[in-house]
Amino acid sequence: MTVHKTYLQPASVHEAINMAVHAENDFRFLAGGTDVMVNRFQGNETSSCLIDLSGIHALKEVKKDGDYLMIGSLVALHDLQNHIEIANEFPVVIEAAHAVGSPLIRRTATVGGNILCENRCIFYNQSDWWRNAVGFCLKCEGNICIATGSIKHCYSEFVSDMAPALISLDALVEISDPEGVRRIKLEDIYTGDGVRPRNLDRNAVITSIGLPLHQEFHSVFNKLRQRESMDFTSLTTVVSLNKNGKVKIVLGGVDPKPVIVGGSRNSDIEVLVTQALKRSKAIDNEIFSRNYRRAMIRVFLERSFEKLFVEG
Repeated sequence: MTVHKTYLQPASVHEAINMAVHAENDFRFLAGGTDVMVNRFQGNETSSCLIDLSGIHALKEVKKDGDYLMIGSLVALHDLQNHIEIANEFPVVIEAAHAVGSPLIRRTATVGGNILCENRCIFYNQSDWWRNAVGFCLKCEGNICIATGSIKHCYSEFVSDMAPALISLDALVEISDPEGVRRIKLEDIYTGDGVRPRNLDRNAVITSIGLPLHQEFHSVFNKLRQRESMDFTSLTTVVSLNKNGKVKIVLGGVDPKPVIVGGSRNSDIEVLVTQALKRSKAIDNEIFSRNYRRAMIRVFLERSFEKLFVEG
């Protein structure tokens, strides 16, 4: 039987949403394609329709809107460094972008695509024949988490590097869907469910990411991976301090969603680190062991606070 594939290129967000509605859930939005296309090659993404957003130029703008700097969701990671407002007020965003993949990938991968990249697990991100041999997990319509033996919970890891940096800066996302346009906290789009890691309407398009201006953020970014380029994160930590003394810790790579701990300049650092460890659900489903990654949470956070309070 011939399987028909459809490739669509909308010229506006409104047109993209209409195409999505008519595709009746058998579609996938495509931005840079560095995550979606790899998952298609592995057989983990099988939608018959791809809706390519790359022709929507309005999603490639960086502009001020009141007290926020709005970064278009289709801005390439490489191009973030070309915007003086980002470099001056939010340098950690550029640092996080440079930690993603290789230079070639960063010229294609987008901010929106990275914050929406699919959760990963060593038992899931394999070829179709490999998964057939080992057995299907909860994330690919099986009945058990191979990593833990759980029949209820998938612990695939949240691996975006951009999202922890953005969340630490109190980022908002602007979302367009069939109901209209709204803005919510970036952290609120993540569910903690490894199978369905985001609570967005399937037809929704993230149009931009908003960062609050004039907060005088000081941030420290760390990423654990085997190689300085190419590898997805095994642990990302970002600690940000604003002009009012507010501290925000965000971890990636050790839970199905971002781990967030709030505090202040006067908080007990040991208490904050302990809270971050308690909220992390790292398991043995990637190259570094659970125990090593948990140990590195403490190492990264203690180093971050030491640097932050010297510089901030």
